[in-house]
Amino acid sequence: MQYLSTRDKSLRLSAAEAITMGLSRDGGLFTPVAFPNLGTLDLKTLCGMDYQRRAAYIMGKYLEQFCPEDLEQFSRNAYGPETFDHPGVAPLRKVDGNTWCLELWHGPTSAFKDLALQMLPQLLSYSLKKTGEEKTACILVATSGDTGKAAMEGFANVPQTKILVFYPENGVSEIQKLQMVTQEGDNVGVCAVKGNFDDAQNAVKRIFSDEVLRKDLEEKGYFLSSANSINWGRILPQIVYYISAYCDLLNTGEFKLGQKVNFCVPTGNFGNILACYYARKMGLPVGKLICASNCNDVLTDFIRTGIYDRNRPFHTTISPSMDILISSNLERLLFDLSEWDDGLVRDCMQQLNETGRYEINGEMKTRLQSLFYGGFCGERETETAITEVYRQYGYLVDTHTAVAARVLTDYRRETGDDTPAIFASTASPFKFCDSVLNAIGRTPEADSLDRIAQLQEISGVTAPVRLAALRGKEVRFKEVTEKAGMENIVRAFLQ
Repeated sequence: MQYLSTRDKSLRLSAAEAITMGLSRDGGLFTPVAFPNLGTLDLKTLCGMDYQRRAAYIMGKYLEQFCPEDLEQFSRNAYGPETFDHPGVAPLRKVDGNTWCLELWHGPTSAFKDLALQMLPQLLSYSLKKTGEEKTACILVATSGDTGKAAMEGFANVPQTKILVFYPENGVSEIQKLQMVTQEGDNVGVCAVKGNFDDAQNAVKRIFSDEVLRKDLEEKGYFLSSANSINWGRILPQIVYYISAYCDLLNTGEFKLGQKVNFCVPTGNFGNILACYYARKMGLPVGKLICASNCNDVLTDFIRTGIYDRNRPFHTTISPSMDILISSNLERLLFDLSEWDDGLVRDCMQQLNETGRYEINGEMKTRLQSLFYGGFCGERETETAITEVYRQYGYLVDTHTAVAARVLTDYRRETGDDTPAIFASTASPFKFCDSVLNAIGRTPEADSLDRIAQLQEISGVTAPVRLAALRGKEVRFKEVTEKAGMENIVRAFLQ
């Protein structure tokens, strides 16, 4: 299968080339030329597999030049018991008679990003060999909290790679920050940015398009790549867990093959829900795609009006991984909704860059709203959702998952649609102890690591081992830069 750029559909690359590059030189995102069909026989076959085999089977449909045996080994490496603390990897938890929670946080960093970022390093290493690339990949990452740690965990000490992570100085939780600044590995770097996630992400994109820098790095034996969800190698493994969740529903015996299910996904950069949309395009019986935002509600407004407008206040919230006003992966959806109109996509992205807004046409808006529902949840409502889920079901959720739970409730109340639904749980509640403790009526301990033990004792829920092990780890990275200085940080990192 070949891959093309959302801004130049004449460009054709192999999967290995697309994964290696990460971002097209024209600034576009790579997308497959076709979506393989997932038929009834496929789903029946997948129901009899464990998660690792499901991942290899599904990804193999997109990675035809990859050896199937290698893909299965990659999957065993990525999702084995030494990495994920649950045998189901991404298990379903039944909440009530018509609602399930898809737990995506059982990996090494306790966030959903692990499901992609334990796989991406293996796909990238394989792709480097396939393409004959001899230079070292310098992976630049802008993170709103979870991607940075997950990427470093996946790429730490991986040959022929170096990884540099930028995070907003005051835009992540204390636990998220500790996870990043204590990261081990000889090929990793971390730097805080004075600004928000959008500032960091935009600067990284500018660095990617800087031809002078690119040539300088090539002379030194490096090329730039990405571990953000702009890389197809990030999106592909995420498609897997939606299909796997449906198979798990079928295996309960409470669900019939072909029966539709709605998915509610908390998202900021649009990558996680885009993966669900792609699973739907493959034939997964998905009803409504419910896009859940926090009070940075740019996606909610876009889905409801067809106007994307980032010209609004940026809010730093208790769900920081969603504190985003420029949702990069929306570009892939625009490309698809416009039926591959790369000129339209280029125009929209240019308008976004120059004016901070764009508007899609009526036909695209109709298609968008037939597929998606957009809702958002404020800070108080997020805390209330944590409280209600805990008291009603004895189930502890983090601040991002709470947004999804609340928006799903709002959707059902507004539409009357009681289709069985799955909401995605994207992080362990122990990554956001202070907010969760406040929500359940407890005063957090002064020290962020003490809060892990406190929440564990109060809830009776065992904290992820790796989070508890943060105590006493050496802080390795203390550098802070203005966004204008990020290029200099990259150059210094690659000296």
